[in-house]
Amino acid sequence: MVARVAIPVTAAIPVTATTAVKTAARPAVKHSRPAAGISRQAMRSFADRLVRPSINLAAFNPAAEPEVGLHAKSALLVDGDSLKVLWTREPKLRRAPASLTKLMTAAVALDYADLDTQVKVTGAAATAEPSRMGLEAGETLTVRDLLYGMLLPSGNDAAEALASGIIPRPDFIAAMNHKAADIGMRDSHFSTPSGLDAPGLYTTAYDLAILAAYIVRTYPFIVQAAPTRQYSIPGSELHKAYSLTNGNHLLAIYPGATGLKPGFTDEAGLCIVATATRGNRHLLAVLMGSDIVYGDAVRFLDYGFST
Repeated sequence: MVARVAIPVTAAIPVTATTAVKTAARPAVKHSRPAAGISRQAMRSFADRLVRPSINLAAFNPAAEPEVGLHAKSALLVDGDSLKVLWTREPKLRRAPASLTKLMTAAVALDYADLDTQVKVTGAAATAEPSRMGLEAGETLTVRDLLYGMLLPSGNDAAEALASGIIPRPDFIAAMNHKAADIGMRDSHFSTPSGLDAPGLYTTAYDLAILAAYIVRTYPFIVQAAPTRQYSIPGSELHKAYSLTNGNHLLAIYPGATGLKPGFTDEAGLCIVATATRGNRHLLAVLMGSDIVYGDAVRFLDYGFST
């Protein structure tokens, strides 16, 4: 059998900051039994993550904010090690998150399932609006492959397959919102796993920075997958072959870029959660509502590394 091929760009960004410990409540997910294929080890891993500390971003003095020349309507730059906020613009302005939602979807999927858990693709998932990885109804793929299909080409079909194939979709959405509350995202609400514009879907740059910092320190698979440029899934009796390309152009244009996820919808505009490493420094940037998001990301990260 041909092995799956993943080509990483660079090393993952570590976060080593001290955080305030907060005991999280168990999500009120009402399913009578774990989804088929979910091991006891995965459920223990899920229970462990329920008591992870929330993320606290260090205070920032807006009076000291220099001009960076961003087009984004909302932005936040964080030192990845200290979690010190380096620059903000309207960090708590509620905006549509577009495919940045998929970072939360990935986290919840990993809370409930092993990477090798098999997920059958429903007709509803297969017909999700673009962007897509190209799933067909009735195929069965692993959580690992669906995560790559969601994170690299930003497949809405993969997001829907994960959200409906591990636990019931309404419970999955509920788990997304419980996790948001548990880790300190106080101004966010999720109503879809894909991030397509929908009522009740909103977040802030501040909350996305919390989510990104939490993911970097808690979900090594997401950190590993995010900068992967190409990923090949050999065909089998369960599914066709797939060749996935990463749509995050920052990886190609910015030395040291390590992820995490770009997005776009009509309501959200262009947006990105970007991580980068230079020497021993690690930065995390959130940009929302930009018309030149990659240019903004380059300018923002350059500013951060120069301070």
